[in-house]
Amino acid sequence: MASPSSTAAGSPTPMELLRSRGYIALLILGAAVGVPVAIVAYFYLEAVSKAQRFFLTDLPHDLGFAGTPVWWPIPMVAVGGLLVGLSLRYLPGTGGHNPAEGFVAGPTVSARDMPGVAAASLATLAFGAVLGPEAPLVLIGSGLAVLIARLVKRDAPAKALVIVGAAGSFAAISTLLISPLAGAFLLLEAVGVGGSMVSVVLAPGLLAAGIGALIFVGLNHITGFGTFSLAVPNIPVLGTPTVGEFGWAIAIGLAAGVLGTAIRRLAFQIQPYVSRRTLLATPVAGLVVGGLAALFAAVTDKGPEQVLFSGQTALPPLIQQAGAWSVGELLLLVACKSLAYSVSLSSFRGGPTFPGMFIGAAGGLALSHLAGLPLTAGVGMGVGAMTVVMLGGLPLTAVLLTLLFLQAEAVNLISVVIVAVVVAWVTAARLSPWSRPRPPAATHGGRAADPSTADRHNP
Repeated sequence: MASPSSTAAGSPTPMELLRSRGYIALLILGAAVGVPVAIVAYFYLEAVSKAQRFFLTDLPHDLGFAGTPVWWPIPMVAVGGLLVGLSLRYLPGTGGHNPAEGFVAGPTVSARDMPGVAAASLATLAFGAVLGPEAPLVLIGSGLAVLIARLVKRDAPAKALVIVGAAGSFAAISTLLISPLAGAFLLLEAVGVGGSMVSVVLAPGLLAAGIGALIFVGLNHITGFGTFSLAVPNIPVLGTPTVGEFGWAIAIGLAAGVLGTAIRRLAFQIQPYVSRRTLLATPVAGLVVGGLAALFAAVTDKGPEQVLFSGQTALPPLIQQAGAWSVGELLLLVACKSLAYSVSLSSFRGGPTFPGMFIGAAGGLALSHLAGLPLTAGVGMGVGAMTVVMLGGLPLTAVLLTLLFLQAEAVNLISVVIVAVVVAWVTAARLSPWSRPRPPAATHGGRAADPSTADRHNP
C-alpha cells in the first residue's frame, strides 16, 4: 500500500506540493497573470459590445436609414461569416474549439494560434451570429497566461504551464459569469479534474480570478463603460415551490433535453458541408442567421437583435418586460433563435452558453402562461435545463449559473432548478447516440481530419 505521504507513483502529495516553495511561486504568478488577462478580457468584451451596436444600429443610421431596416441583419451576418471563413482558412489553428460539442476544455492555445481565435470569435460576435464570448475568453486567457509564464521562465515545467493556463482561463471567464466561483465550477467540470489534487490545482486560478474581478471593478470606475454581469434585478417574487412546480420541472427538463439535442444534432449535420467549403459556406450560414432574424422582426414588432447575438444583454429585458410578449411571439422567438443557434454552432466560433440560456428563458416565459407555473420559476427551470444540454453536461455549473442569474429568488428556485437540470441532463444523455456528429469521411495519417481545417485541402 502507498504511504499516506506519497502517491503510488512516487509523486508529491497535495500537502507536500502546497508546502513547496515552487508552489508559492506558482500562486504569485497566478495572481500576476490575473491582471493583464482581466484587462484584455475587459476590453475584448467592450469591443464586442461596441461593434455589435455599430454594425446593427449606428451603421444603418450613418448610411441614411431612419432606423435599422428589417433586412439589415442578412448582409451583416453574411459578412461576419465571410470573415470567419477567412480566419479559419488563412490564420493558424482552428479558430477555437467546435461550439457544437458543448463547453469542452482542451489544450492551451499557443501564442501562434491566438490571433485566429480572436479574429474568428470577434467576427462571429460582432456581426450577430448566435454564440457567446465565454469559450474564446477561456482560450485567450489561458494562451496569454502561458505566454507570460514562458516570458518569465523559459524552461517552466509543463505541469506548471497547465496550472498557469488554467489560472488565465479563470481570470478571463470569471467576471463574465458573475462570480469567480462560477468560473471555478465551469472549468472544474469541463476539465474533469478529480481527487485530492483539485484544490491545489485550482487555487492559483481562484487567486487569478479574484485579482481579475478587482481589475474589472477598477476598469469600470476608470472607463465608465459599465460592468459585464448576468444578474437580473427586479424579477417577480417567487414563493415556496409547490408540487405542481416539481411536475413542471420534470416536463421542462424533458423538453429541454429534446430541443437542445435537436439543436446540436442539426449543427452536426450541417458541419460536414461547411467544413468542405468554408469560404463559401460560412457566408451562406450568415445569410441564414440574418434571414431568420429579419423574418422574426418582420412578423413581430420586436427587433432582430432578439434573434441575433448571444442573448446575454437581451435576457434581462426579456424577463422584465415579459408582459409585452405574447405566447405566439415567444414561441416564434424560440424557433428562430434555435435555428439560428444551430447554424451558428455549425459554422462560427464562440461559446454555447448564453444562447441556450436565452432560449430556455423564452421557453419558460411561454410556458408560464399555463396554470401552475410562475414566471420566475419557468424562467429558472428553462435556463438551467437548456444550459446543461448545450454545455454538453456540466450539471453543477448549470445550476450555479441559473441561481446566480436569478439570485434574488435563488433560495426558492434551487430545488426545482436542480430537478429540471438533472432531468434534462439524463434525457440528453439518453439521446446522445442520436446527436453524435457523423464520422469524418476522410482521414489523414490514420487520424480523422479536423473538420475546421478540411477546406484547406479542398480549396
